[in-house]
Amino acid sequence: MCLGVPGQVVRIEESAQGIPMGKVSFGGITKDVCLAYVPDAQVGDFVVVHVGFAISKLDEEEARQVFEFLRQMEELAELEIPQPEYASEDGPPAGTDPGHPSEEGKQI
Repeated sequence: MCLGVPGQVVRIEESAQGIPMGKVSFGGITKDVCLAYVPDAQVGDFVVVHVGFAISKLDEEEARQVFEFLRQMEELAELEIPQPEYASEDGPPAGTDPGHPSEEGKQI
């Protein structure tokens, strides 16, 4: 699955090879992006970027909707119960997991 992220074009320039390039802002983080696939992009436009290439334009309302969905996904991720990390591949130490009872936990 591919993920395209919306950003706003803040500057357009041409590379030494004549390729249209832009500075695109993603919520305050600015990245260099190739604009060759959206040659009609202008400063202020919103574009969908995938692996450093702007692949399509979208209007401001669509961009805001995507930003809202991403914000909601972040909030949902924060609600997930964190899973413990174990130092070994064998899983949790004996007695800390129902599948690995300790000697003290065994019934006689």
